[in-house]
Amino acid sequence: MAFSYKVHFWAIRQRSGRRKPYEVRWQVNSRERSESFTTKGLAESRRSELMQAARRGEPFDEETGLPASELRAKLQNVTWYQHTRDFIEKRWDGTPAKSRRNFADALATITPVLVKTETGCPDPHVLRRALYSWAYNKLAWQQEPQPEWRKALNWLERNSVPIGDLEDQQTLRKALDALGKRLDGKSAAARTALRKRACLSDVLGMAAEAKYFTTALNPLQSVQWTAPRTTEEVDPEAVANPRQVRRLLAAVRAQGDRGEHLEAFFGCLYYAGMRPAEVIRLQKSQCRLPEKGWGTLTLRGGTVRAGRSWTDDGSAHEQRSLKWRAPEDSRPVPIPPACTRLLRTHIERFGTAPDGRLFRTNRNGLVQESGYGEAWAKARASVLTPEETSSSLARRPYDLRHAGISFWLSSGVDPAEVARRAGHSLAVLFRVYAKVLAQSQERANRRIDAALKEWGEASEPDGPKLGPNFPT
Repeated sequence: MAFSYKVHFWAIRQRSGRRKPYEVRWQVNSRERSESFTTKGLAESRRSELMQAARRGEPFDEETGLPASELRAKLQNVTWYQHTRDFIEKRWDGTPAKSRRNFADALATITPVLVKTETGCPDPHVLRRALYSWAYNKLAWQQEPQPEWRKALNWLERNSVPIGDLEDQQTLRKALDALGKRLDGKSAAARTALRKRACLSDVLGMAAEAKYFTTALNPLQSVQWTAPRTTEEVDPEAVANPRQVRRLLAAVRAQGDRGEHLEAFFGCLYYAGMRPAEVIRLQKSQCRLPEKGWGTLTLRGGTVRAGRSWTDDGSAHEQRSLKWRAPEDSRPVPIPPACTRLLRTHIERFGTAPDGRLFRTNRNGLVQESGYGEAWAKARASVLTPEETSSSLARRPYDLRHAGISFWLSSGVDPAEVARRAGHSLAVLFRVYAKVLAQSQERANRRIDAALKEWGEASEPDGPKLGPNFPT
């Protein structure tokens, strides 16, 4: 918002034939404003209010033409709770189901602390459930909330702070403190806190766009907040080497029909560096599997479990485009002969689902995380030593993706090509695989050092001299 003290008033103008013929006109820094009234008395009263505000030395908002005091009063009518409901309604249609659920989780954490009083506050668990399951779920608005939830939400509507109060740093810190804690008072995971803060920033950004604040800036920019420490970097101790991966895949295969079906599933995570959601959606039409040599998988998206309450069609899963990509985008990934053979054998043995998916349940359903997670845990327990089993080595199926990408990097593949195959940006690749890249740099340094020593030994005793035979 831009304020100005340059305010000029004109006499009341009467326009015959109008439903409200009396017009109050004024100008704020060369921008004309007007309001119309049915009677001359109402118009004169309004003109007097505006002129008195100007005489008191109040600045006027250039956008609305209102004096600062009126603008603040107007903002007080919009509460944090009302604004967050507006945010959900506005963002819902263009937001993936899993992100909808994350929005609801974040706002259900923050909203209960942004109240004017705690007197009569309902049970925290009831209030959170009412917010998460109804107030911030647009699909649930078609039905009335449970009586217990309605009572809790009515209390919140009466006591939610005005959205303008979020400009106050102390009020804003209440929200920041809340997103860093769980309902039981314990500290939330670092990634959870950062995800909820991102939601808070989006909500405040929309409020700034709606001119609910006295400035156009997001209030979060004025608050110093130390982000919790997160461990994004892949731990080299969790990365299995190729020999260990082969043993683990063999242990999966040895578990009977389900294991034989999942062997290629886990093979895609490792050899193609795929995300589990991408493997779940993989179809035969996306695979080029020659009898010899390298093949190619053309990835076009993934299947994510979001929950029936958050998807438009009521299904538990949602089809998503490739991460951070446009819906029509694809990512071709070359796969080595070992992976090609795994997939060819899998298709010959199990065929595909009616829609062409390679991996499915006995009833052609989607492969569930609980199912393949159980098979992986059994494989680890059967082939790893007790010390390795208790360590982070390949603890999660997702660690196979990390192992595959780490192996590409350590093999000397250009990081830009690794990032393309993995579906990362270079910045993310360098951040997540920093420790792996550091090991590769050490090996590169040793090779360069060895080459320099060889050159030094072949040079004159006084040391190498630049000349026509110096390698370029």
